[in-house]
Amino acid sequence: MNPPSAVRPAPAPPVGTLPLTGGNRVALLAGGDELFPAMCEAIAAARHQVWLATYIFHDDPAAQAVAQALADAARRGVWVGVVVDGFGSKATLFRLRQWLADADVNLAVFRPVDRWWRLLQPGQLRRLHHKLCVVDAEAGFVGGINLIDDRNDLNHGWSDAPRLDFAVRLQGPAVAQMEQTVRAMWSRAALGADWREEVVALTRSAEPLARARRILSRLRLQPADSPEPTVLSPVRVAFLVRDNLRRRRTIERAYVEAIAGARSRVDLVCPYFYPGRLFRRALRRAAQRGVRVRLLLQGKADYRFAALAAQVLYEEMLRSGVRVFEYTPAFLHAKVAVVDDDWATVGSSNIDPLSLLLNLEANLIVHDAPFTGLLALRIEAAIGVAREVLQPPAGAGAWAVLRRGFVAWAAYWFLRLAGSSGKY
Repeated sequence: MNPPSAVRPAPAPPVGTLPLTGGNRVALLAGGDELFPAMCEAIAAARHQVWLATYIFHDDPAAQAVAQALADAARRGVWVGVVVDGFGSKATLFRLRQWLADADVNLAVFRPVDRWWRLLQPGQLRRLHHKLCVVDAEAGFVGGINLIDDRNDLNHGWSDAPRLDFAVRLQGPAVAQMEQTVRAMWSRAALGADWREEVVALTRSAEPLARARRILSRLRLQPADSPEPTVLSPVRVAFLVRDNLRRRRTIERAYVEAIAGARSRVDLVCPYFYPGRLFRRALRRAAQRGVRVRLLLQGKADYRFAALAAQVLYEEMLRSGVRVFEYTPAFLHAKVAVVDDDWATVGSSNIDPLSLLLNLEANLIVHDAPFTGLLALRIEAAIGVAREVLQPPAGAGAWAVLRRGFVAWAAYWFLRLAGSSGKY
């Protein structure tokens, strides 16, 4: 089924280098325990369209509740488009199709890996890492939370304590930009599955040029236009995506710009931390000029190599005056940050090569003191139960140099294998 006609993104004037849109409302949501009920409530009230994009769509009860809400919306005539990543949701695709097929939910799979030879195709390491949901172009959800119970880890099973993770409910003009992104991802995935039918229909069309333009417009991530400056009233936000076309370093640059301009504090929370040279330099310089810079990283590692990658940078960070904390009460999955009193971000992007150079990511930048203050309180509470790193676990000397060299070598060849070029 073809999607309904596209909605043009809300215009936004550039402030600094970020396209900020004013007149929005934002609400911070902690974990799936807060996100999933809010999302299901919005879907239950949908009248026209629901769009959803996620890396993992699991089959546990929490995910099933969202699937049921989507199916119910489709049965009452709402157009529902869902796109999932072919690797992240590979294990549950069969069950997901069972849940959604009878309800006429339009499910698309981004870069499926249903055949072994697909793993050899170029670009398979570039995954859809978005966590987005948009309802009627009025309510949008963005963050780092996959559709899986907070207490369920795919590698380690169930635990008592929920993951530390966050999302944002957004209402206002910027939701249109979010919808356009999900629409484009769904269209790309759907066209990838049915490209033969699209080509045949195109050649038989009475207006092939017009049809080709319509197809391209579905696939293109369009930049926002510029409105009158008077629209810029609180809450101001910037919805940023990282793709492999024109927005390759959008999220990374937003971080670096905010850190470079920090006056009092930078608090960064991220499970996978292995930034490039420019990012690390911005952190070091902020700390050296007296800004309080704190990193909250995972202390309960889900992937050993990811933990090693972060640990080999501890010495550099600590030597520059950056304080490092490891979150140990549960797994950490949040990708959030606050800078000073009025800049915050919540999204899907880690601070590592996979997110900053390969995956399709989405972050929301929020310029609002109350929201920033609330997120800062959440981060402070997490740091309060974390373990501060006072010296690098690798120690000093040749062994530390060897560990750092090995991580750098592995990251270099991983990026080359994935087809990424340029310095990191």
